[in-house]
Amino acid sequence: MLKYRWLILLSFLLTFGFSANTNNLSTTSWKLQILKVFDIIEHQYVEDSIEDEQLVHGAIEGMLNSLNDPYTRFLKPTGFSELKTNLQGNFYGIGIHIGLKDGKLVVISPMEDTPAYKAGLKSFDIISSINSKSTTGISLEEAVSKIRGEKGTSVVLGIHRETNSSNFNVQITRDIIQIKSIKESVMLKNNVGYIRLMTFESKDTYTQLKDAILKLKKDGMEKLILDVRYNGGGLLHNALDIAGLFIGSKVVVKTVDRKGDSLELHSTKPNSQIFSGPLIILVNGASASASEILAGAIRDNNRGIVMGTQTFGKASVQEVIPLQDESAILLTTAKYLTPKGSDINKIGITPDVVVNIPSEDIKLIQEGKYEYSLEKDFQVQQALNYFKK
Repeated sequence: MLKYRWLILLSFLLTFGFSANTNNLSTTSWKLQILKVFDIIEHQYVEDSIEDEQLVHGAIEGMLNSLNDPYTRFLKPTGFSELKTNLQGNFYGIGIHIGLKDGKLVVISPMEDTPAYKAGLKSFDIISSINSKSTTGISLEEAVSKIRGEKGTSVVLGIHRETNSSNFNVQITRDIIQIKSIKESVMLKNNVGYIRLMTFESKDTYTQLKDAILKLKKDGMEKLILDVRYNGGGLLHNALDIAGLFIGSKVVVKTVDRKGDSLELHSTKPNSQIFSGPLIILVNGASASASEILAGAIRDNNRGIVMGTQTFGKASVQEVIPLQDESAILLTTAKYLTPKGSDINKIGITPDVVVNIPSEDIKLIQEGKYEYSLEKDFQVQQALNYFKK
């Protein structure tokens, strides 16, 4: 009955010590107030069925929420289990990357060939409700937990889209989501290769991209367009190792912690560079996290050209800290900086060459009349023209 209470007390005493000086006494007193409230609720609250676990989880969530950091959050045992499942490359859900921007739950990008993509969800859609419940104040992990579910079941998302005059609902049937890192890998004209990298989430992303590059080189590739538009990011080590395919052992990204201490991160693969030819990275507002790390590494090491539109601006380091009851804390412990020290969090990366989608294409896309092909993709074609110059 007392295990959670004594666990918290022991943690406080180990953390803050037994010193009786004024500063430590004040700090410890604040912490001990949590135990006091815990005891008051347990003995005086009108309902006597409140579990200790419920109170402790609520206290943890409250502390993390007070930091006003959407990426620092508490993972209940089910949420932590889902996170680990996601990293294996397969899970049940609808197939979207989501994030929090200006306090709103935003679709960073739908994954192609998934229920969300087929249902017509678009990048920058705001999810205003999940199954008729408002998403105001929701955490990312809570949102993920509510959107995911068993295969064949449905979820109803309330959507606010800038181009629509009013909100609308989209009902989506969940299915197995198989994460495909490479959407397309082809040779274009003039010995230019094109690879569309969809995600950094899969444990096989690095191997898949490396194999795709080697195959295109065998087919005569001399220049490469690497497309990370609508790539919502993924695993840090994938970003490091993938950058190494183009820059070798040079600095990929820097991290800066609360003390201002900086750490330079490199690819973990020895002799990793396999392509040294002309390179263009295509980005847009849905390129986030690991995609931005890669783009920053390419730009700051003068290894290639970043082309497209401003990226999303998600550049913080989260550490997963497991707790004893199979729950966990996802805690922001540092910030990412590009190799030259640029802080891109909430700002994003400004491309070397800005290429916006033509208004006539945007209109066709909004009307559902646009039939996509690489030949019609304005930004891809501008990349090809840039190589000609």
